[in-house]
Amino acid sequence: MLSKNKLKFLRQLALKKHRDAEGLFLAEGPKVVGDLLPHFACLLLCATTDYLAAHPHLSANEVIEITERELQQASQLKTPRQVLAVFRQPAPLPEAEHPIILRQRLCLALDGVQDPGNVGTILRIADWMGIDHVFCSPDTADAFAPKTVQATMGALARVAVHTTDLPTLIDHAGAEIPVFATTLDGDDLYADPLSTTGLIVMGNEGNGVSAEVLRRVNRRLYIPNFPSGRATSESLNVAIATALTCGEFRRRQR
Repeated sequence: MLSKNKLKFLRQLALKKHRDAEGLFLAEGPKVVGDLLPHFACLLLCATTDYLAAHPHLSANEVIEITERELQQASQLKTPRQVLAVFRQPAPLPEAEHPIILRQRLCLALDGVQDPGNVGTILRIADWMGIDHVFCSPDTADAFAPKTVQATMGALARVAVHTTDLPTLIDHAGAEIPVFATTLDGDDLYADPLSTTGLIVMGNEGNGVSAEVLRRVNRRLYIPNFPSGRATSESLNVAIATALTCGEFRRRQR
């Protein structure tokens, strides 16, 4: 049975101030919870009788059997599914290590991407493309918000998310680090040389990459429409643009 205090606690995790204060986040559904359980400390797991019967050996500090009605009361989803769990957020990586990562790997940066669904989908794309570090500006949607977590479909288990000041990150990485961004005045993504390390910056849904970050970009790329010159949509959804861009980077490595 779910007590009133536990129900209040679960509902509060919908708010960033409570997630940050507690260092926790909420995940829901068998797929997402199942992917995260081996990777994050689980403080509380609430599940229906059927879920618990199918998963007898759960690694959680506390397990509570709940009814479908209680699940609906606690859930952040329109259609709750069997289980929700409270996990501890990972400890942030020291910022001094961020430039080292950029020198060794291909990484993503999200500059003011505000839709939780877009952020979650991009993390899922990063997971698929083997990009295991994503740097987010402070005004990017919280990676640990319930809607974002659900959109990742478990990618948080394999992709490390770092919230940081992007201009400072790029400055500390050094001028030799390739910093890419998709812009309307960039070079053809499919013709321009690409690297196996560095930073790919994806910008805000309406305004693109911020001026402060764009001044530090040294490789501008353009995703051409087809056929060239045909009247088309003004721009691509940021998650779709991320998939096309990362896909081309990885294609070149094959």
